[in-house]
Amino acid sequence: MSPRRRARPTAELLRARPLFGMIHLPALPGAPRSSLGMDELIDYALDEAAILEEAGMDAVIVENVGDAPFFRKSVPAATVAAMTVIVREVCEQTQLAVGVNLLRNACEQALSIASITGADFIRCNVVIGAYVTDQGVIEGCAAELARLRMTLAHDVAVLGDVHVKHAAPLFDVPIEDAAADLAERGGADAVIVSGSRSPDPPSLERVVSVKAVVQAPVLVGSGVSLSNVTDFYEHADGVLIGETDFKVDGVWGGRSDGRAYAEAARLCRGG
Repeated sequence: MSPRRRARPTAELLRARPLFGMIHLPALPGAPRSSLGMDELIDYALDEAAILEEAGMDAVIVENVGDAPFFRKSVPAATVAAMTVIVREVCEQTQLAVGVNLLRNACEQALSIASITGADFIRCNVVIGAYVTDQGVIEGCAAELARLRMTLAHDVAVLGDVHVKHAAPLFDVPIEDAAADLAERGGADAVIVSGSRSPDPPSLERVVSVKAVVQAPVLVGSGVSLSNVTDFYEHADGVLIGETDFKVDGVWGGRSDGRAYAEAARLCRGG
């Protein structure tokens, strides 16, 4: 089974100031909170993809957020297998661009999944540098990722975080310097700016300061709400949407609220 034909190259998508929706998966098989079988997980992911496509998103990111607590780097084989099946089904059933985020920093495995399934991009939390996180110290994987992409998945884009949320740099590197290195030396196709934790937005000044020093697209990766989405969309090159404003009953990591997503799309683009 060959990967799907991409309707829109990822580089073109990133130039179009995209809106990304989040498919926050429940716990996968083998994770501590796992309670659903694969058929149920696939149905969940496909329902989420349909909601986000109907709401006007340009892309979705499939993320194993239910698997907490997370591994620092590599994840178990069962997690890779489950994500591969789910991502493939999403790629087959949606016209949206599809991304993979394999928490916490299993970026080589995420890239492999994207290549095999025909997904368009991955999100990688720590591409360069070293960060102290709730999983321990995580080191960058840029060299390994670049070589794997060259041999296996040259058409899969890497969206890399700078001063990623739920983490602190081991050395006090200004975010502008870290962002420039991420794009120029780390090989990231886009730079993601976030706040200190998932619910927290970055400041607009932080976003603008990163945009001033990198040529790559700059995306906002945390804390987006209906009250700030237009400001971020105006100042950034795209936004990742998935906080509690966009969840049914405000449950973080739960099912998506299509009406809230549609309202975000309307606020950003009008109509």
